[in-house]
Amino acid sequence: MEHLEDKIVEILKTIFDPEIPVDIYELGLIYEVRISKEGVVEIDMTLTSPNCPVAESLPKDVKEKVESVDGVSEAHVNIVFDPPWDKDMMSEEAKLELGFL
Repeated sequence: MEHLEDKIVEILKTIFDPEIPVDIYELGLIYEVRISKEGVVEIDMTLTSPNCPVAESLPKDVKEKVESVDGVSEAHVNIVFDPPWDKDMMSEEAKLELGFL
């Protein structure tokens, strides 16, 4: 299961927020990834703002890319706004990339 989670994280790091040149995983937009024994993946994620211009397309992109991973039978993406996203949720790498460090 851990190997599958690593592959999912790897694919999440290929998806970028179009307004910020950092992937959604390093941005801290992925709150939780749960994987069932059957390979069903549940992802809790947020957006940088409720009015995000990719609010429709980004979750679909995440779902499609995660479902392309070997071992994943299906993926469900839950958009949550609690806790609200802020720049403190970004990884050190993302903060460095964006000049916050």
